[in-house]
Amino acid sequence: MSIEEQIAQRLDELFVPHVVRNLRHMNLIKEISVTDRKAAITLAATAMGEGSREWLKSKIEEGLVGLPEIDGVEIKYVDARPAELNRISHVIAVMSGKGGVGKSLVSSLLAVSLRRSGYEVGILDADITGPSIPKMFGIVERPGGSDSGLLPVTSRSGIEIMSINLLLPQEDEAVIWRGPLIGKMITQFWEDVLWGTLDYLIVDLPPGTADAPLTVLQSLPITGAIIVFTPQDLTAMIVKKAINMCRHMNKRVLGVVENMSYLHVPEINRDIEIFGKSRGEEMAQAASAPLMARIPIDPELASLCDGGKIERYDAPFIGPLGEQLADSVQAKQTEVP
Repeated sequence: MSIEEQIAQRLDELFVPHVVRNLRHMNLIKEISVTDRKAAITLAATAMGEGSREWLKSKIEEGLVGLPEIDGVEIKYVDARPAELNRISHVIAVMSGKGGVGKSLVSSLLAVSLRRSGYEVGILDADITGPSIPKMFGIVERPGGSDSGLLPVTSRSGIEIMSINLLLPQEDEAVIWRGPLIGKMITQFWEDVLWGTLDYLIVDLPPGTADAPLTVLQSLPITGAIIVFTPQDLTAMIVKKAINMCRHMNKRVLGVVENMSYLHVPEINRDIEIFGKSRGEEMAQAASAPLMARIPIDPELASLCDGGKIERYDAPFIGPLGEQLADSVQAKQTEVP
């Protein structure tokens, strides 16, 4: 192993302040070189204040003490925009034509499932006027950062999260903005947040097919969309509008998820379809995409969401959910145009 590789290995042990991810995962290491037994390390100063930069500098110097062939360390910071450093493999939009169907819930469960499968995952909460992602994950701390960018807040299991609610003075503060300002904020969450290297960024969209979803589908490099719905006739009709929107925007539907599909009554070991017969196969056919899950009405899930502990939820459909998404992404990428 070369001395440069040994230095890089030591740097992997250092976590960026405010996020539980190392310098390499956040793509902050620009260059490592060794000349005349002196190590020169160049780091991007993106989203780090002076205090964070000095802390990292001291920790790097301490971490490299004792390495052979090194008598000194020089650390230099350079400017870089978050958009220049982010490396996100897949951007997944979670959408529906109707509100109240559980897009935020599905976004969170997708992220939890993917994270349990070992993927690096983030959630961009694009529901600016009705954000609920931080509440489900029990996150109240404000994002770190500086004039050069923002750092997402990391959940207990390592999911990066950015939401307008994390920037408000109080979580119940109303965001009373018109469409253009909402669109600008969504774009800033994409361009001005240092996400680093992610396998999946889940974008939780507000309902409908207007300004905010349009901004996401036009401005972000969307890999594909997950369509969320509930069994009612009215919901199915409106959700098909979201499917048609994806087609008009040349965005692929990767899968559909039916929420509130049934209530399991353990005393009689029976599933009761409270909102009517499942429309999972019908919606999958309409979207030309697989039915990824039928999520039940589960009091335990509701309780965990209210308590900010969604990452503790476990059910038979959770494990396969992320892998189905990964499989669907791979299948779409290998399709012949």
